[in-house]
Amino acid sequence: MTRKDGREASELRPVRITKHIQQGPQGSVLIEMGKTKVLCAATVEDHVPPFLRGTGTGWLHAEYALLPSATAVRTPREAARGKQSGRTQEIQRLIGRSLRAVTDTAALGERTIILDCDVIQADGGTRTAAITGSFVALTLACETFYKPGNPFPVKDFLAAVSVGLSQDGEPILDLCYEEDSHAAVDMNVVMTGAGHFVEIQGTGEGRPFTRSEHDTMLALAESGIDALISYQKDVLGNNLVWRVGRVG
Repeated sequence: MTRKDGREASELRPVRITKHIQQGPQGSVLIEMGKTKVLCAATVEDHVPPFLRGTGTGWLHAEYALLPSATAVRTPREAARGKQSGRTQEIQRLIGRSLRAVTDTAALGERTIILDCDVIQADGGTRTAAITGSFVALTLACETFYKPGNPFPVKDFLAAVSVGLSQDGEPILDLCYEEDSHAAVDMNVVMTGAGHFVEIQGTGEGRPFTRSEHDTMLALAESGIDALISYQKDVLGNNLVWRVGRVG
C-alpha cells in the first residue's frame, strides 16, 4: 500500500530531533514528525511535592499545550478560557506516566523535573511525538546534575508512535491528521528500549477490530519504535547512550 504522501504502510514520516533549542531549560529539543512539530523542554527544580519531602526521592510530571496557530483553524488558548480541556489533561498525564516508567526517581534525589510539551504545528501524532521528544530532553536534563558512580536517573530508552487501520482495513504506521481522522482504528503505543509496553491506547473509530488485527498493529508499532529509539541514540551520542540504564 502506498499512501497519499508517498510512504509505504510500514514507513515513518521523516523524523528530526534538534537538541538545545532553548537556553533556559536544562534539556530541550524540537521534534519534527512530518509536519507535526513539538517543542519539548525539561526543567530541573530543586524541590519536590510535599508528599515526597524528606524521602530523598524525586518526581517528574508533564504539561502539554496546543498553541493557537498549530492547527489550520485557530484553537483558542485554554488559559483564556480559564481551564484545560479533558484532552489536554489526558495527554499530559500520558506523557508523565510514560516518562516515569523509565525514570529512577530515587536517583533524582529531591528534585522535580517538569516536561513542557508545546505543539507548534499539529498534523497528527502530537502526543506520541511529545513522548519521543521528551525522552531526549529528559536525558539531556539529567546529565546536567548526574555524578559519575551513581545510578543514572534514566533507566531505559522510550518512544511512542501511532498505528491504525485505514478505511480499507490496511495496517498503517505513524498516521498524519488526514489518516487519523478517517481511520477505522486508531492506536497509540508507548514502549521501552527493552521492548516492554508502557501504554497501549486503541480505539475502533469506524468499526471493531479483531485480535489478529490488534497483534498486527502492535508488531508494526514495535518496528516503528525500534527505529525511533535508534534515532534517539544517534541524537544523544555515545556518551549519553552509555549512561542510560547505568546503575553505577
